[in-house]
Amino acid sequence: MMPRRPTALIADDEPLLRDALERMLAQAWPELEVVAQARNGREAIDQFEAQHPDVCFLDVHMPGTTGVEAARHIGRRAHLVFVTAYDQYAVQAFAHGVLDYLVKPVEPSRLAETVARLQERLRAAQPALNTEALLQQLAAQLQKAPAPAPLRWIRASVGPTVRLIPVEDIDFLRSEEKYTLIAWRGDGGQPREAIIRIPLKELVTQLDASQFAQVHRSVVVNLRSIAHVARNLNETAEIHLKGRDEVLPVSRSYLHVFRQM
Repeated sequence: MMPRRPTALIADDEPLLRDALERMLAQAWPELEVVAQARNGREAIDQFEAQHPDVCFLDVHMPGTTGVEAARHIGRRAHLVFVTAYDQYAVQAFAHGVLDYLVKPVEPSRLAETVARLQERLRAAQPALNTEALLQQLAAQLQKAPAPAPLRWIRASVGPTVRLIPVEDIDFLRSEEKYTLIAWRGDGGQPREAIIRIPLKELVTQLDASQFAQVHRSVVVNLRSIAHVARNLNETAEIHLKGRDEVLPVSRSYLHVFRQM
């Protein structure tokens, strides 16, 4: 009888990051079968109860139920790996305890180390570690923590490759039905574009409000990329960008953004 393949759940509120981690796991651990993905902690709990995976990769910060809260529910029934983008306090808590963690963007070498530890635990049929006390402490830290830092990068497919686009290099974002167009400056300042599956309304809340402004229901612009704003007679305006031919609309309801400029 063939041995059963190990199984995993990936929970992250960013679909591109879920897919990217699944691809990286396919390279680092071909035998692993990702049996479920979840967008938040509540879904992670539901998917865990339905699939009973051996390993759970949980984003620390997710809307509603956090990854830490989901982990407390799962307990010792699975091996846990946390994924975090900016929580240095959380990384310290992990490093001084027994919890596995990955820092976004996930590095292949760091993932390989985590995979090796998980494989050894599964080979030895070790039960999942008892981390309830540490999870309780971490949950308390998350409640006291400041709001998450603004988004620093966006993963996007550009042809056959996946690019990590620094948010500061983005000129504007535009809604394209179920997708979002990202317009940014590549190597040498060349204008580049990519399409991602994350809706614009989800990205807006994660951007630095001092750098990015929504100027239309379908457009968000990097204020540093604006060359000038031309006002129209009908209480709208047009944004002309530095080094780009695109002209972005400013609707009447967002014209107040430029009244002090």
